[in-house]
Amino acid sequence: MSRGVFDPRYEDLPARIPVFPLTGALLLPGGQMPLNIFEPRYLSMIDHALSHDRIIGMIQPAHAGKEGHEHESIDDGAAPLYSVGCAGRITTFGETDDGRYVISLKGLVRFEVSSEKLTEEGFRVIEADFSSFRADMLEEGEDDKNLDRDRLLSVLSGYFEAQNIQADWDAIKQTETHRLVNSLAMICPFSPVEKQAILEAPNLNMRADVMEVIMEMALHQGSGKSS
Repeated sequence: MSRGVFDPRYEDLPARIPVFPLTGALLLPGGQMPLNIFEPRYLSMIDHALSHDRIIGMIQPAHAGKEGHEHESIDDGAAPLYSVGCAGRITTFGETDDGRYVISLKGLVRFEVSSEKLTEEGFRVIEADFSSFRADMLEEGEDDKNLDRDRLLSVLSGYFEAQNIQADWDAIKQTETHRLVNSLAMICPFSPVEKQAILEAPNLNMRADVMEVIMEMALHQGSGKSS
């Protein structure tokens, strides 16, 4: 995996990063997340990131439960956060006529929150510990060799059918395994708690295992309701 301008080395990661608490938002290493920024404190956060290393952390509020609203920012500067998030680098940036920022974030590496502080502008900056997730920045696909892809696709087919999700199966079958797992994790309609469990899975194989369990539980609950 060749590294470009948007792929810093592990050794270049900053010790402190601003974070964007967002319920239901799952960013994974290698994934792409579009964001529409309009709150003044987060406009300031993006200004800060652009003037430094372009890196921000995506993290969920810890009280985001199964009833949380998708992509809802719940942050008064004091609300607790989950202990694990994912750092991403701003790869595209644009401004709108009404003062919003539209950005794209590329997932780099997960982190644990060591400490945090509230800035004068109202956004949070954390001390990020990346040490437990250094493998996130290894060659893509390195840990997918033992993943049962056929089983994943079988469970996924039933889940998509139950959720009335249309899919391009030809494209899915041609997608590299690591990209497929991470893309599905980010786009499937999992609850905030389920997304956090996926994020915290130690590696790609276990991430796929967690997703399969979530989808199988959804299928089981769905069949129970219809009986």
